[in-house]
Amino acid sequence: MLNKLFKRSARVVRIPDALWLQVVRHLPWYSWLEEEEKLRIRELTGQFLARKAISAAGGMELSDEIRVSIAAQACLPILHLGLDYYSGWQEVIIYPNEFLVYNESMDDDGVVHEYFDLLAGEAWHSGPVVLAWNSSDLSALNPAFNVVIHEFAHKIDLRNGAADGVPLLKPRLHPTLTVRDWLTHIHNCYTDFRQRVEVIENSIPPEIDPDSEQADPYYEALPLDAYAAEDISEFFAICSETFFTVPAQLQHNYPVMYQLLAQFYRQDPIARMTT
Repeated sequence: MLNKLFKRSARVVRIPDALWLQVVRHLPWYSWLEEEEKLRIRELTGQFLARKAISAAGGMELSDEIRVSIAAQACLPILHLGLDYYSGWQEVIIYPNEFLVYNESMDDDGVVHEYFDLLAGEAWHSGPVVLAWNSSDLSALNPAFNVVIHEFAHKIDLRNGAADGVPLLKPRLHPTLTVRDWLTHIHNCYTDFRQRVEVIENSIPPEIDPDSEQADPYYEALPLDAYAAEDISEFFAICSETFFTVPAQLQHNYPVMYQLLAQFYRQDPIARMTT
């Protein structure tokens, strides 16, 4: 159905009512939106589908419902920012399950190690967003987990050229935010979180591999996924994911980050949930 609609308009895909209702019933945050915002995200989703190719890989079979679900989730962060924040790239690639990505790293002795990572999502600079559908299908997942929002937060971070945890701040949209203040606040929060992770890691008995499932109960005491300590860009992406999925958790533990993201995204999920 959507393939036919793509040919009718280069600017927007008109999503049939039945299809839209089928998709949004699996989006936990949709019911929190104001009526005007519901209309806006549907319009943005249609624009996204018209401008971005959503392609299958690894034997994935795409349906209209999958395309619309991915697009709608991707549009939540830019609901009050606009599609310009996703400019400069063209494609979303969907695998059925987690996919392998080749990586290299150099240790302190200068030895290069080659390995493969099993990923649920990846965002390339000026390239595609790559997602695993089994980690993106909200009908079958913990609503606190959202790989789509996570990877598109990386795209927002990369909008100004660097994966540094500092998104593009526009004076028209963000009159009260400055890069200097943003850097100060996000680095303070990031430093605090890394210290919390270090305390947890030091508490894990030496016979337990910190990267194994046996260590998971120790990390549950953290306010965010431990991967947020990987670097500042992952901290921004995981804070963004938490902001839209379990906002009270972020506000309780890092109120400064919650306020920063509320000002940047121009949304207040907690206020929505309580009205």
